[in-house]
Amino acid sequence: MLKQLQGICHILEGGEDLVQATIIKHAGSTPRSVGSKMFARRDGSIIGTIGGGLVEFEMQKLAREIFDSRKARIVTVDLTGEDAATTDQMICGGRLEFLVEYLTASHEGASEFRKLVTSLQEGKKGYLIKSLDTKGDSVSRMEYCLVRRDKLDLGSFPGTESWIPRLTGESALKKSPVTVSLEGNRFFVEPTFLPGTVYLFGAGHVSRPVADLASTVDFRTVVLDDRAEFANKERFPKADQIIVIPSYENLFDGLEIEGDSYLVIVTRGHLHDKTVLEQALRTKAGYIGMIGSKRKQHLLYEELLGKGFTEDDLKRVHNPIGLDIHAETPEEIAVSIVAQLILVRSQIGF
Repeated sequence: MLKQLQGICHILEGGEDLVQATIIKHAGSTPRSVGSKMFARRDGSIIGTIGGGLVEFEMQKLAREIFDSRKARIVTVDLTGEDAATTDQMICGGRLEFLVEYLTASHEGASEFRKLVTSLQEGKKGYLIKSLDTKGDSVSRMEYCLVRRDKLDLGSFPGTESWIPRLTGESALKKSPVTVSLEGNRFFVEPTFLPGTVYLFGAGHVSRPVADLASTVDFRTVVLDDRAEFANKERFPKADQIIVIPSYENLFDGLEIEGDSYLVIVTRGHLHDKTVLEQALRTKAGYIGMIGSKRKQHLLYEELLGKGFTEDDLKRVHNPIGLDIHAETPEEIAVSIVAQLILVRSQIGF
């Protein structure tokens, strides 16, 4: 998602207008979920997918109209009708509602889109709120704002400030973008952050494929190691951030560890693992996983219990790390770890 939006940002900054189609509501069985996006170019080509087949064909046709009118529309695509039933690409049987809008390549428009991309890169929680004033399928007026910590960071909000936490709370509760009706007003609320940051403590042979896979499934990834020859962009091209630390002591100073933080402990040795785990258990991280054998776990846990940690503290740790798929190679171990991260993310959400 982030890389796609970075590409869109470059296109806008290069002076090319686009049409964006976003799924804002769905019912029944549908090919993509709320928040999925497709971008159409004037030459008819598209970037991203909202389900393929009939859905994208309809959006491509509509995009030509939007390029001419420059006015947003809300449209519904019915996947239960005869047209959907007769195509071999659409057998879902649901309904999708789209917000289709014109993205201008003006300096202001490109700058605003860049700020949204930056919000994703930084990993700080934020929400894009769009106020939709509609008449039929036309959007007569649309205002939007970027909100961080329930305060405006971009744009203007057409309502009372007390509505903002109610709107962002709906999105956080449902773990997805949402359409909300509030006192006669309709809003579409999208999170502008990746759902979860994976902190990889150690930049060795297991961390590399974990970073690659985690990035592929929309985790933000941060790699930390005290060896610059290991923690670098050449070894971790997909990592969002690489931090060369002076040591594993005081490791969490300056890191924003919250409930959607995933701590993966894969350092090069038992002593470093113990140092990291002892600090990790004092955080509010939603996931703590540590690589190692049962014998290593037993010895380490005995030391931590002697330092005042409880059995409940230690139950927070996924050790051995990852789902049990009988993984052996670093790549297989990475699959088991990232699969477990996906599972936990689905349970704790944003």
